[in-house]
Amino acid sequence: MAIGEVESLNRLVFLGTGTSQGVPVIGCPCEVCRSNDARDQRLRTSVMMESASTRLVVDTGPDFRMQMLREGVTKLDGVVYTHEHKDHLAGMDDVRPFNYMQKATLPLHASARVEQALRRDFHYAFEERRHGGVPNVEILPIEDHGTVQVGRLVLSAVPVIHGKLPIHGFVAGDLAYITDASALPASTLSQLQGVEVLILNALRPEPHYSHFNLDQALEVAAQVGAKQTWFTHISHLMGTHETRDATLPAGVGLAYDGLVLTREGVNWVTSMSAWRNSMRP
Repeated sequence: MAIGEVESLNRLVFLGTGTSQGVPVIGCPCEVCRSNDARDQRLRTSVMMESASTRLVVDTGPDFRMQMLREGVTKLDGVVYTHEHKDHLAGMDDVRPFNYMQKATLPLHASARVEQALRRDFHYAFEERRHGGVPNVEILPIEDHGTVQVGRLVLSAVPVIHGKLPIHGFVAGDLAYITDASALPASTLSQLQGVEVLILNALRPEPHYSHFNLDQALEVAAQVGAKQTWFTHISHLMGTHETRDATLPAGVGLAYDGLVLTREGVNWVTSMSAWRNSMRP
């Protein structure tokens, strides 16, 4: 596709902001899991990115179907994957309605390791003699610092360390999306300089071997210096949204399911998606 046909990212929806177990956690009696604040109810982490004509989703976790229904999505141009863990991969089978509606193959952008996991977990979608009703998908490769183009929306794939696992974050113009990170290579930190919006994982206050905790995420946010930083992939151990969010520095906030970022001129403004607005008293 010619460079002249590329469009800027102008809208991002937080489809889910929870950790691998989601919030509330099954069987947990803690204050967060019993909270009546809808912002403390978190599906597995994912975002939807949109330009004027293109819509993509980053990761298809176990809640992908519910996220698409909640947002009323009837068109999807592609999926981009950060890594192969189940909370980011398990819902891929539910791309089938988009195949039916669009009568087209759906591109899945994935690293070699993610491709291997997709072909293993959804082997029936890649068999030579597929039966009817399986996902119709095409896997396109992602490389470190490579370009990912979905429709007219272009992302840059940046390397991220998740424990011992190399995964990907993505930069779209002046917005960066990084989840499940425990460390960022110098090359990635350099590429994040100048972004207006940073979306970054912050699991909990206590240290964790494969995720940034709150202090580490705040340190990265300070190094990047974005005008807005939103934390995601949040566990119930972070405390309630209201209590924890009030402690964060200016320009930093806890994201929540249904939060929307929209570009207005040179600024990014916040709102809530239609389903979230419908929950207001």
